[in-house]
Amino acid sequence: MGSVLKRRIARDRAASVPTGMASNPTAAPILFDRALLRARMERARRAGPVTFLLDRVREDMEERLQAVMRNFADVADIWTPGELLRKPIADRFQSIARIDLDPSEILPLQPQSLDLAVSALAFQFVDDLPGVLAQIRRALKPDGLLLAAMIGGDTLTELRQSFAAAEAECEGGVSPRVAPFADLRDVGSLLQRAGLALPVTDVDRVVVRYDSAFALMQDLRRMGAANILIERRRTPTRRSTMLRMAEIYGERFADADGRIRATFDVIWLSGWAPHESQQQPLRPGSAKASLEAAVKKTAPK
Repeated sequence: MGSVLKRRIARDRAASVPTGMASNPTAAPILFDRALLRARMERARRAGPVTFLLDRVREDMEERLQAVMRNFADVADIWTPGELLRKPIADRFQSIARIDLDPSEILPLQPQSLDLAVSALAFQFVDDLPGVLAQIRRALKPDGLLLAAMIGGDTLTELRQSFAAAEAECEGGVSPRVAPFADLRDVGSLLQRAGLALPVTDVDRVVVRYDSAFALMQDLRRMGAANILIERRRTPTRRSTMLRMAEIYGERFADADGRIRATFDVIWLSGWAPHESQQQPLRPGSAKASLEAAVKKTAPK
């Protein structure tokens, strides 16, 4: 980013354990204009993209892959908006296939063809995330790994609240402006629904400071992350509404120096294609010692 927008980034990791099974799948609603997403990504590329989130995810991805003590041969990078796997980490793999964004959300992957599937900052724009995860599960070889990062949780909660308050005050209603984001528990359930073993999710919270709400919105445009909701407002926002939104943002979410905060939650998700070598849960009733006996043994006398 330019030197004009100085930022202080704070990091706060929170981890979760795998969650329960999700409810039965239903037909996925069409939420996003994928053709518009492609056009805005291309516009951001031409203008000079803002990449601080992707850079952060790339570094984290490299650390996570280096911690996995096994070799991967065939790898697919699914829809990442930019280069994700670079040297020296890329040298670990025999082949890396880059899957470009497709409005159909159909992945051109053969069954059991991949040792590793990775993705960064793309799954938040998927209409049918359960379907995409199921496709990836089918494409993984036994004991293959999915490792991905997506925007979720409380991302841009400050902007969402400020726009809602301004529109309610100035226009008597609220229009969809920020996409709905999955939370950590939902993502864990979707991994299990897709049939992935040993699912794990965690979140990396990034708090970025800006001079104004308009500086934040400029960065969002240069990320290709402006509003692409199908139900988005199609007429220009009133100038008075925009100004009031910026005022509310500053009133509610500014630090002592007057600079505003913007939250980005990066949800990390991983899961393995099942394999007999993986750790398995014990069968009910197979324990060799009872909890009651263990408590009695450790109780003070």
